[in-house]
Amino acid sequence: MLTVRGLSRVYGDVLVVDEVSFDVRPGRLTGFVGANGAGKTTTIRMLMGVLAPTAGEVWWDGSPISTEQRRSFGYMPEERGLYPRMSLVDQLVFLARLHGLDKAAAAERARHLLAHFGLDDRRDDLLDELSLGNQQRVQIAAALIHRPTALILDEPFNGLDPLAVDSMIDLLHDEVGPDVPVLFSSHQLELVERLCDDLIILSKGKVVVAAATDELRERGPLRYRVVVSDPSALDDLPGAAVDRRDGDAAFITIASGEPADLLAHLTGRTRVSEFHRHVEPLAHVFREATR
Repeated sequence: MLTVRGLSRVYGDVLVVDEVSFDVRPGRLTGFVGANGAGKTTTIRMLMGVLAPTAGEVWWDGSPISTEQRRSFGYMPEERGLYPRMSLVDQLVFLARLHGLDKAAAAERARHLLAHFGLDDRRDDLLDELSLGNQQRVQIAAALIHRPTALILDEPFNGLDPLAVDSMIDLLHDEVGPDVPVLFSSHQLELVERLCDDLIILSKGKVVVAAATDELRERGPLRYRVVVSDPSALDDLPGAAVDRRDGDAAFITIASGEPADLLAHLTGRTRVSEFHRHVEPLAHVFREATR
């Protein structure tokens, strides 16, 4: 497990990251979100050893992390760093060999990743001959080339079209085993909701939320989406109230009692064609946490 404890970073008189603590659990995708300037990239750079923290520690499997352990991580920085005038396959092989793969294994691994992204027929092209989206694919392949023990991705979906996003998601599921923790930052909350097992929300340098996404979805009020034949049946509900209406649907929050009691009350007064739990999207959780 990757553990961050009390990380802080000061630039001059400005506290950019303020005692940030969280865990990235093996085999789970952890989303790291926050508004621009919240401190996400600074935290990731400290985690990877690119920046020295003013205070705090990063631990790996219960002990302070070493430089050698960090070298086994896959890292995709916010500012991409591949060689623009080097062929795709040559630089992936080069990076794989830096991580200890022999030439044959490195070449096979590079071909596999390029084929996954539909770039096998362009493996001898120079990086700067590709579109920005395809360059992004190669950058992701570079982070995965050595089968990393942990994966840290800073805004990995920037510049990717929907098909490339789907391909990236498939690759993460194929490549990330049960022992590999994955942390990625993103401002695309719909992707975070689709992908993440855990969520960390950063606001003004502080962690304001750190929890499993399923738990976050259940934290809100007990609210039901209801469609009935007679809207007047929704007046004076016992232990509940209508929050808002959306066409034929009403959203009802239960303050006391059980959902079954509410349903029994409604069916005694009108025909009920829809009655199910409504869970707010993570975008709502994000807005509430960072306001």
